[in-house]
Amino acid sequence: MTEAPKKTIAITGATGFVGSRILDLAINDGYEIRALTRRPQDDHTNIQWVRGALDDTSSLATLCGKADVVLHIAGVVNAPDRAGFEAGNIAGTLAIVAAAKQAGIKRFIHVSSLAATQPSLSIYGDTKAKAEEIVAASDLDWTIIRPPAVYGPGDGEFLDLFKMARLGFVTMPPDADGRMSVIHVQDLCQALLALLADQENLRYQTFEIDDGESGGWTQAAFAKAIGSAMGKRVSAVGIPKTLLHLGARADRLVRGDNAKLTEDRVNYFCHDDWTIDPQKRLPAQLWQPQIKTTEGLKETANWYRQNGWL
Repeated sequence: MTEAPKKTIAITGATGFVGSRILDLAINDGYEIRALTRRPQDDHTNIQWVRGALDDTSSLATLCGKADVVLHIAGVVNAPDRAGFEAGNIAGTLAIVAAAKQAGIKRFIHVSSLAATQPSLSIYGDTKAKAEEIVAASDLDWTIIRPPAVYGPGDGEFLDLFKMARLGFVTMPPDADGRMSVIHVQDLCQALLALLADQENLRYQTFEIDDGESGGWTQAAFAKAIGSAMGKRVSAVGIPKTLLHLGARADRLVRGDNAKLTEDRVNYFCHDDWTIDPQKRLPAQLWQPQIKTTEGLKETANWYRQNGWL
């Protein structure tokens, strides 16, 4: 029997936290990879690196030229101004959608964010929502997935919380009873692989995924879970919104464009419900989370220690 040819995935954001994790998983599933990169990368079996960026139409044409499906992961999660968010999340999505259509690709998987459900709260959420609209208005066979906060080994976004936990406290938004959903990066990547299987009943739909924790986590409970992962009993310290804004300005002065706490982030950090809609979960027979968050946080803490991040 002749073996079916491998499908080729065009991936944006392949060098980022999520994208870099999905490469080996996709290859192990039998896919060939074409991956966009701004910088030279080491040679890798089954990966063809394409030098370029989302604002380089020539590189996007090369990326999509021989692919069967696009996995659009790239996006801007932090920027000093609206222009930065719009360039990465809106213009970038317009460009990769156009390149996919020009190449004759039909299947398009778009990684959005739970922030897109509350576009009025932040520029980030607004631009992610507009990116979703671009994808949904295309003629492509699209599926959108909205992960909540993504954590795991190698993540830089949660690192400051682990550093605080080491000192016995974790600062949180003002409402300690506010709820949030999270997901381990490995589980997110497995969900993306399920979407790559090209299930027709998943097309033209938007899904939300999490760790399976019913009702999500309260801010205080999640802070204590991070403390437990660090082997510490911690206090969850709610910070008033006005002080968070002051902290954002201070972080900008100290870390410049690399600041983690920004004015834009303060607005959506203080929202009291960042849990997924259970009605939008992926079908359980197709995908379910495998990593319990308490164990995933311990794994993450160990990785930080072993790699000198803590």
